[in-house]
Amino acid sequence: MSITTPKGFVASGLAAGIKASGVLDLALVATDDGVAVPTAATFTTNLAAAAPVQVSRDHMLATGGRAAAVVVSSGNANAATGAEGKRNAALMCELVAADLGVPIEEVLVCSTGLISFQLPMGPIEAGIPLLLAARSGSTQAAEDAASGILTTDSGRKEVLIQGSGFSVAGMAKGAGMLAPNMATMLAFLTTDAAVEPGPLADLLRIAVRDSFNSMTVDGCTSTNDTVTLMASGRSGPADPNVVVDAVTEVCADLAGQMAADAEGASKIAHVRVTGAHSDGQAHQAARKVAESLLVKCSLNGEDPYWGRIASELGSAGVDFDMDKLTIAYGGVVVCRGGITVEHDQEAVAAHLAGSMVDIHCELNLADGNGMAMTVDLGYGYIDENRTTS
Repeated sequence: MSITTPKGFVASGLAAGIKASGVLDLALVATDDGVAVPTAATFTTNLAAAAPVQVSRDHMLATGGRAAAVVVSSGNANAATGAEGKRNAALMCELVAADLGVPIEEVLVCSTGLISFQLPMGPIEAGIPLLLAARSGSTQAAEDAASGILTTDSGRKEVLIQGSGFSVAGMAKGAGMLAPNMATMLAFLTTDAAVEPGPLADLLRIAVRDSFNSMTVDGCTSTNDTVTLMASGRSGPADPNVVVDAVTEVCADLAGQMAADAEGASKIAHVRVTGAHSDGQAHQAARKVAESLLVKCSLNGEDPYWGRIASELGSAGVDFDMDKLTIAYGGVVVCRGGITVEHDQEAVAAHLAGSMVDIHCELNLADGNGMAMTVDLGYGYIDENRTTS
């Protein structure tokens, strides 16, 4: 379960001193020979995008979707930092590029942590040469990289999927500010399948749509969200239709790990909406329910108060007919035709007491389907976020 398991990649992580605690806070994923490979990336939709997002977007455009390395700092988001922040993000790329002997545009940069503070460049400039010297394909190096990207996470988030003749690996961070169109999250994927930049970008968009973009913890979209996928090609050509399934599985697994690690959460809920007039309307309705603070409080209290769900569906801005609505918890129908029906209350209570909750909303209008993953709202979320964090 290592970011370096797919052939052709190395990684490293170390404590540069960005975080006062002394834990790992700098990470690198790179090709083992320093040669740029097809790379795809998706970025936050937030118009207040952080400096590293701006720089990495520019670099992806300049190379046509190729990169040799991604350098990551944690503990400081380098967001809302103006021109100085952008220079610092570019300098991180420049330091890595100089060591690898590649153009600066072939290096991507990510940061995560507190917003509105300038990066402490002294520790970073001293740490990057050590980071590059430490890179290897070992499991320990990969684990160090996966640890070096964390902020409020409780531990590393890693996954490996073995495909037919190729592999896909991923590591990620994220435990709060997780909302559709990604999350306060960074995710880095590698594969040894040979896929050209265009198809690689297409399949990553599909994988992100069906995983990270279907997840919400608090409805807040970060300034730094980034997902990258590097393809070394060392295992030879692969059908993009097969690769997309493996990449989606990796992304979905990481998204699930993020939701499970959400600040203060005790339950993961899958909100499924079926019978909508389109898939887009179904997704929109599912997100509205999943982001509802009232619904999330009901989940925390294990209270099957389906009226809150119905209210959110009715205000989701999609086609809706209360008289056709059916709602079920864990497969047990509690509402049909927009009114309460007799049901097994003990079965519903047992389902809501578990750590995985399924909420199915059938609109009975057409055949559009959508899903959103969310968590309950617990006391720990407020404890973590009531001050700067």
